[in-house]
Amino acid sequence: MTVLGAGLVGVATAWLLLNRGYPVCLIDPAGAGEQAAEAGTRAALGLLMAQVYRRSSGRGWRLRQRSLQLWQQWSDQLAQQGSALPFRPGLLQLASEPQELEQQQRLVQERSAKGFPLRSLSQEELVQLRPQVPEGALGGLLSPLDGQLDPIASRQLLLQDALSRGLELVSDRAEAIAASSGADRWQVQLASGPRLQTPWLLVCAGLASAALLEPLGHQRPLAPVLGQALELQLPAGCDAELWPGSVLWQGINLVPRPGRRLWLGATLEPDLVAGAPGDPAALEALRQLQGHAPDWLLAATPLRQWQGLRARPVGRPAPLLEALEPRLLLLSGHYRNGVLLAPASAEWAADQIAAGP
Repeated sequence: MTVLGAGLVGVATAWLLLNRGYPVCLIDPAGAGEQAAEAGTRAALGLLMAQVYRRSSGRGWRLRQRSLQLWQQWSDQLAQQGSALPFRPGLLQLASEPQELEQQQRLVQERSAKGFPLRSLSQEELVQLRPQVPEGALGGLLSPLDGQLDPIASRQLLLQDALSRGLELVSDRAEAIAASSGADRWQVQLASGPRLQTPWLLVCAGLASAALLEPLGHQRPLAPVLGQALELQLPAGCDAELWPGSVLWQGINLVPRPGRRLWLGATLEPDLVAGAPGDPAALEALRQLQGHAPDWLLAATPLRQWQGLRARPVGRPAPLLEALEPRLLLLSGHYRNGVLLAPASAEWAADQIAAGP
């Protein structure tokens, strides 16, 4: 089996296939090192929004619930080996408009009737939280089983475990793919010259997936969507890890980190050309929580900033999980939910292989 792309989705897929007993070759220019600065995994803060998903049926709902289950199973498996995944439970969505608050309250009622442990927080309860959340919050929706998974650390942990299980890692770029005959159905042309042959080919190359598939007649356009993030050092006596979870406010994610640090992130600039720099004004709006930042946040010290490009399918729902041809699978276009949906995507691919061409 050959997997193209070592973002979190590609690494998770390779790891699961190895666990199921398949030999796996993983191809990525970065190899075991850090991915390129614009890579999708680098753009993610790792929020797992499964039980707070507004729909209660359909493929998106099923993928999210299954992924949340699998992340817990994988974490338990790795913990038995002494390496637990860096997961922080709890997700608090803040409502800034009365209509949003009503939607949250209805969702709590619907999910509670089905056994999900969601609950509403009143404005009075939010005022008691320290550090203070934005004053404009009218209420909140707390999901204790959703949460945040560090995407970079999780990718590295799965990759190292996969290498210990015999993963073949090729540090090269796939320039083209082509069908072949016989048992090795697919060929991969590498930038360094060699051609690799493989019985199954899984394309998990993010934005690069579209260009690889187009010569085969598969039109799967993907739009780059910029994600921007800041890491802040909070003032003395201010620790966001005291919150009941990561916080979502008007499309901005606030993720507590060890050592009185905080990640701020958002998808602020859609439809950018790949490689375009982030807008400084948008980054400053992120820093200010669009005018709603509490004093403690304004007093925080910026430590670093980064950005990455997410792949959003054009004209198709995310993610793209498709068997395009016999033994050719596409796992891409996860948009904002690559971290959440990585396990369910990997399981889908493994089940396709188990079922055969």
